[in-house]
Amino acid sequence: MAQIPNTGLDREELNQRVAILHRFRALLTEQRDRFRAYLEELDKQKDVIETGSAEELIAHVAMEEKIVADIFAIQKVIVPLDTMYRNFSVPDSPGSEIGVQGLKSALDSLKKEAVIRSNRNKDMLSRRMLEIREEIASLRANPRRPGGSYAPLNRPGGPSLVDITG
Repeated sequence: MAQIPNTGLDREELNQRVAILHRFRALLTEQRDRFRAYLEELDKQKDVIETGSAEELIAHVAMEEKIVADIFAIQKVIVPLDTMYRNFSVPDSPGSEIGVQGLKSALDSLKKEAVIRSNRNKDMLSRRMLEIREEIASLRANPRRPGGSYAPLNRPGGPSLVDITG
């Protein structure tokens, strides 16, 4: 086959490298979109934690788990494709490296932001659970009944039996 001028590559090899570049960019873009969706879900989850709706929180956690699974599935494909891209990058192709590097840096920023927001939600949820535990403990130790809420109703010094024979 004839080589393409200024590249030292034949047409088939160049086409393979361009296909790798396109697929790699598409996967990076998809991964970026997944991380954005994850960040949106974390923001919604923050609001649900603050309002205290258990059913909504369960739904958000399920959605979050699905998005995270998608992120890991795409990442499994991106890693080997990144290696292929670096090994077969087309020489003298201005702009191809810039686009990929821009996507990679955007992904890194989104990953860092996701970790920050996830930790924030985790801390908020821990505080909310502590508040609920304290509330439950205060209900168990109801001050209106000596001995707690399960104590018998008769009080010391008061009648314990009622004469109904008349």
